[in-house]
Amino acid sequence: MKITDAQFVMGAMSMAQLPKDGKPEIAMVGRSNVGKSSLINTLLGRKNLARTSNQPGKTRQLNYYRINDLFYFVDLPGYGYAKVSKSEQEKWGKLIEGYLLNREELLMVIQLIDVRHPPAESDIHMYQWLAGKGFEPVIIGTKADKIARGQWQKHLSMIRKNMGVLAHHPVLLFSAESKYGCENVWSMITDRLSEAGFLEENPLLEEDSTPR
Repeated sequence: MKITDAQFVMGAMSMAQLPKDGKPEIAMVGRSNVGKSSLINTLLGRKNLARTSNQPGKTRQLNYYRINDLFYFVDLPGYGYAKVSKSEQEKWGKLIEGYLLNREELLMVIQLIDVRHPPAESDIHMYQWLAGKGFEPVIIGTKADKIARGQWQKHLSMIRKNMGVLAHHPVLLFSAESKYGCENVWSMITDRLSEAGFLEENPLLEEDSTPR
């Protein structure tokens, strides 16, 4: 996909604040500091569009990024961050659940897992919740550059087994450092947009802008 325009639009703290233009939305979910912002920046070929931080728990709202005036990436607050108060965790949880269950514009959910480690209990619960609600999530193992290439398949199999990922739900590898996996992720996104009828008349699809 040729990216001609990508911009941060808003950070929403409630459903009432969400955009009302009807554009499809692709949500990114995952534990705090798993690399959601890095994924967005890498896919778009930008360095700092989505702010990254070494300190977990920085994303406390639904962050909207409009792509080619066609669709949105939505960066959801990270789950499973123990240093946040219980009341704050519950607040984020209600916002995330309310968005996922009630947002009609939501077209696709991407769940990010740190491929270096076995999935956390919160990762497993999130996936099982998504699958149980009828979502067709794409699972992305981030930080692939941090493990030896010969170990990739082992770690992918670990994610599938430990999370009980259904056979038809894809599990992909990704590295923001090397940009490995960008083409596969974009393929999943454009396929989903095409299936839903959002790309048929968009001339910007003719060129691939995947960062190299």
